[in-house]
Amino acid sequence: MNQEPERFTIVPDDYHVPYAGTAEDGRKFFLSDELFTPGSGYVGLFWWKPDGTFDEVRVDEVRRSEGVPPGQAVSAGADELVASRLAELGKYVLEPIEVEPFSIEVDGVTFGWMGSEFDGIYSINIEPGDFIAYYEPWDGLEYDT
Repeated sequence: MNQEPERFTIVPDDYHVPYAGTAEDGRKFFLSDELFTPGSGYVGLFWWKPDGTFDEVRVDEVRRSEGVPPGQAVSAGADELVASRLAELGKYVLEPIEVEPFSIEVDGVTFGWMGSEFDGIYSINIEPGDFIAYYEPWDGLEYDT
């Protein structure tokens, strides 16, 4: 039986994780414009300190694309906002990051990477939207959508 990890790895890719790495100031980051609740989309910049402990979240509510099935993650089309958030990183490196799970509430919506267990199997899921789930061995090389 596996256990919920204290840390897990996020590896950038060309699918749901285009922006994960280390910012100019040494902090770890994950940026997504695919976060969603049934009525809203979000651009979220998640920050961890250089040692991988949670630091802060910057969230902007954006319009959710019309005609998207309720549980499907898609780009919010907020390219200017994404570019602005990327500029806040300074010189950054896209690379695997090892970070701790966390959750935080912003305006009544839970954001973060949260652990859960079902039938003795642990996963770390992104919120809001639950469209990325990592499992043991927690190396970030594969995730479920």
